[in-house]
Amino acid sequence: MTARACDACLSRTWLLGRMAGHIEQVRGRIEAVLALGDEELIAALGGRQQDGLRRELERLDPAASNSSAQAAGLETICGCDRAYPPALRELAAPPAVLHVAGGLDRLLSLASTDPVAIVGSRRASPYGLDVARSLGRGLGLAGLPVVSGMAFGIDAAAHAGALEADAPTVAVLPGSAERPYPAGKRALHRRILLAGVTLSELGPGTGVRRWMFQARNRIIAALAAMSVVVEAGEDSGALVTARLAAGLGRPLGAVPGRVTTAQAAGTNQLLRDGACLVRGPQDVLDHLFGAGARRAEPERRPPPDALRPLLAAVADGHDTLAALARAGFNPQWGLTGLAALELEGYVHRGAGGRFRVAP
Repeated sequence: MTARACDACLSRTWLLGRMAGHIEQVRGRIEAVLALGDEELIAALGGRQQDGLRRELERLDPAASNSSAQAAGLETICGCDRAYPPALRELAAPPAVLHVAGGLDRLLSLASTDPVAIVGSRRASPYGLDVARSLGRGLGLAGLPVVSGMAFGIDAAAHAGALEADAPTVAVLPGSAERPYPAGKRALHRRILLAGVTLSELGPGTGVRRWMFQARNRIIAALAAMSVVVEAGEDSGALVTARLAAGLGRPLGAVPGRVTTAQAAGTNQLLRDGACLVRGPQDVLDHLFGAGARRAEPERRPPPDALRPLLAAVADGHDTLAALARAGFNPQWGLTGLAALELEGYVHRGAGGRFRVAP
């Protein structure tokens, strides 16, 4: 296992974990808090424990932190190392140490190849999940790593799409890199580590607190050459990632949604404010590299000519057998055609026997 973190940076990581509860009280100002030096952090938030924290920090054995990381299967690199991802140095408060599961060399390689962040709501709609998965798959096929936070909803769908393309993906976790978070994503965590990485700025065994999600979002925004928000409500954490990406001068994209859908309020606002319209992976490639400079690979062959009118009818809102019959399609033929389209991945069957066109 590789350990490339200096004593001062390891001490900083220990202090963040030790003061996690103190930091929670000011999580609304997390970016300013993380920019404080060690002594400033203790003085500002340590309260009556200030002297005790200083003594603990003085007695700290940084080598023990490296040993703990290695025991957890993590490799480390700090900002003092020349190989530290340059994109993270643009943050006002770059992570002092990156703790990486899946291979430090793999992370450094992926970070240098125009990763794209795909983020969004945990309570995603079927449409949002389909789009996130399709984007992850399409960008993976185009050779771009997908970065996200492994959360329920859009994040997990984006990772899963990349994995379907046998492409590596990067998950930035709020707590320890060796522990899946949320715990229900253990299987996804294992799959990611086969070809990609999980990482965190916090050391092994660190429990998750709310401020860590905002801290994690800044890493996602900084690692990515472009960030894409698929679905986001008005108060979604994905909008924090979007704001941070814009603040770093990185391209920002958003997927349009229905104006009547709560999950689309944030993304439609981003589009109104000038975010790049993202309808699929080709829009991302065009924005990053210039129109037509790189082409997204087709994910499947075109549908048979005979089934194209049926697919167009579903796209126009005739999403049940009854609706298709009213539109003039023979019910038996329509049922057979829908089954064929579903098997080929052109449509998905939803609640109530309703069909929707896959992105």
